[in-house]
Amino acid sequence: MNQTPEQPIKRFIAGAVCPACSKMDTIRMYQQDGTMHRDCVECGFADTLDERGNSVPREIPTRVTVQPASKPSPTSHVAQFYPNPKLKKKDS
Repeated sequence: MNQTPEQPIKRFIAGAVCPACSKMDTIRMYQQDGTMHRDCVECGFADTLDERGNSVPREIPTRVTVQPASKPSPTSHVAQFYPNPKLKKKDS
């Protein structure tokens, strides 16, 4: 099997257990652009590792997570509501 220089060499890690599916001996590790990665051939789990070998956590999306601004669709329009002048405020 010939691999081109663009494709990283993926090696199985003996005895490693997948954190997603808990299967043993299904984890492959490889280095790409100086960063270590691992993936599972059984369930498709993929992860990036830091220089100490710890998993790099992904940011959990929350309501305060900054999302890139989306452009309004060209068919949308703004609706503006005005107070009804015929309604009068009741005094208590």
